[in-house]
Amino acid sequence: MFTPENKAAILVEALPYIQEFYGKTIVIKYGGNAMINDDLKEKVMQDIALMKYVGIRPVIVHGGGPEITGFLKKVGKQSSFVAGLRVTDEETVEIAEMVLDGKVNSEIVNLLNRRGVRAVGLSGKDAGLIAARKKLATVYEGDESKQVDIGYVGEVDKVDTAIVEDLLDQGYVPVIAPIGVGSDGESYNINADYVAAELAGALEAEKLLLLTDIEGIYKDFNDKSTFISTLHLPEARQYIREGIIAGGMIPKVEACLKALEQGAGKTHIIDGRLDHSIILEIFTSQGIGTQVVR
Repeated sequence: MFTPENKAAILVEALPYIQEFYGKTIVIKYGGNAMINDDLKEKVMQDIALMKYVGIRPVIVHGGGPEITGFLKKVGKQSSFVAGLRVTDEETVEIAEMVLDGKVNSEIVNLLNRRGVRAVGLSGKDAGLIAARKKLATVYEGDESKQVDIGYVGEVDKVDTAIVEDLLDQGYVPVIAPIGVGSDGESYNINADYVAAELAGALEAEKLLLLTDIEGIYKDFNDKSTFISTLHLPEARQYIREGIIAGGMIPKVEACLKALEQGAGKTHIIDGRLDHSIILEIFTSQGIGTQVVR
């Protein structure tokens, strides 16, 4: 049971972090179970509201993989993945855009607005925010790698953060769906981790937080004693080549590397299944998850 003294100590512990991050931009990639569990969803929104009210400038980039998969099942389409990326034909990208921009984005905006946070929904198509190009998946076979075409899956060609910076300066929280537009005018579904990374780098964000469904990175996932609390760039690249980092974790680690290379301060892969995981990472001395640093 918390005593008043315990509660005061918690607030005092948070004070230096509030001072450190006041006025700073923090990019949050919101996805995984925290998006589909109503109780966790509520706590994430509370965390973002708290960040906003203590003077931090949050930017949210959201995924929506489970929602897309669910809708595809309804129309009789099975999902398949290569190197952690969804194979996306023309029909699938139309469904992805509809789900991400039309359903998921508007729900997040509404949840934040209800908590007194002025949020504005965007997709990468708005104000030229995300110019995209086709992304080929990299598949490793031993020491060799090959490129595989997986359809209307994009990667960020360039970002124009003017609209995001304007919204931040006016006190809004931008909520961004990871859809980009190619030079041919076609929509591309972009992994939200990559979009968050590019934005974090371009905005020179203090932090990039990637919410996921595991505790962080393990050298051997079956051995909990091999948990990695801090991972440096050269090690991260090596672990991807060796297959230690594999599957859906590849885009997350690559996102961390990209953000750091382009100007973000620190990057963190944290367990979004934990109550108030964002607050635990930002406002406590121990932090959680794996930080990937230079």
